[in-house]
Amino acid sequence: MSLTAGSRPDGTRPPAAVEEPAAAVTAAAARGRKARKAGEAGRAGKVPWRIRLRRDRTLILMTLPVIVLLLIFNYVPLLGNVVAFQDYDPYVSSNGVTAIFHSPWVGVEQFSRMADDPLFWSAVKNTLVLFGLQLVLFFPIPIALALLINSVIRPRVRAVAQAIMYLPHFFSWVLVVTVFQQVFGGAGIIAQTLEDHGWSGFDLMTDADLFKFLVTAQAVWKDAGWGIIVFLAALAAVSTDLYEAAAMDGAGRWRRMWHVTLPALRPVVALLLVLRVGDALSVGFEQFLLQRDAVGVGASEVLDTYVWNMGIQNGDFSYAAAVGLVKGVIGVCLVLGANRFAHLLGEQGVYKK
Repeated sequence: MSLTAGSRPDGTRPPAAVEEPAAAVTAAAARGRKARKAGEAGRAGKVPWRIRLRRDRTLILMTLPVIVLLLIFNYVPLLGNVVAFQDYDPYVSSNGVTAIFHSPWVGVEQFSRMADDPLFWSAVKNTLVLFGLQLVLFFPIPIALALLINSVIRPRVRAVAQAIMYLPHFFSWVLVVTVFQQVFGGAGIIAQTLEDHGWSGFDLMTDADLFKFLVTAQAVWKDAGWGIIVFLAALAAVSTDLYEAAAMDGAGRWRRMWHVTLPALRPVVALLLVLRVGDALSVGFEQFLLQRDAVGVGASEVLDTYVWNMGIQNGDFSYAAAVGLVKGVIGVCLVLGANRFAHLLGEQGVYKK
């Protein structure tokens, strides 16, 4: 007679207790295969997103408030760039949001107007000149200060020096400009001292030709000390074994700095340089606005103050939005280009390839 699958020779089926172990073995084998696949995917760098979500759920919950704030204050306002293609009038409706839907479309008229505006190109010129000066004169100073502080042997002296250097970062630009006015202004300490000794005084705060160097010096005094924190953190990660090995090979202080310290700072320098290049068209706002009347518009007008002047003071919101949109697009392109250049030099930059 014929036997069915899983039946005994006498035609009866085995009890369920005998079948359950076989099913358990099959399920265990399936789980083993899934675990092996997950392990292989992990070794290959392809961890499934469900596993990563379960693994990193604590970090995700910690960063969720920051992501929400970033979306609300940085990405949702991007929708307002639509007014750059309109002749926006906030008074055609009861509020500014619904006025967007009632304002007429003008296409690229605002951008054509921008290209023909000499004041816009003057602001671009001042912005690029100031960016070049800050890149050459300001960017290397935090690196030099970090190397100087790192070479101090006594921890207490190092801590006091670092605190003194980054204390001006907490000053507002109003206070920074006031301090410079009291030192380098026409009624400042230096000018009054020179006049008391028979020399003619001077007023750097109203000299339009030296204004670009003045604002660079202000930025150095305010933020250079704060910038050394990043470089000191990078230097703290350098193993002392490398310095000891270099010293045993006969390398002096300068050799150790060139072959050990500077290569350790290279990835951080590349990252900050990429970010600084991407922020090339944003050299400051409040600092220039406070000194606008002292040196004139021709010397102090940058893109940020130009957008404020056209949009807030003159009420030309569409034109100001068009200038801001162009500035943002150019900034993104600069970040991508600088990051690509960092990849060519073998550095990671902002993100990997």
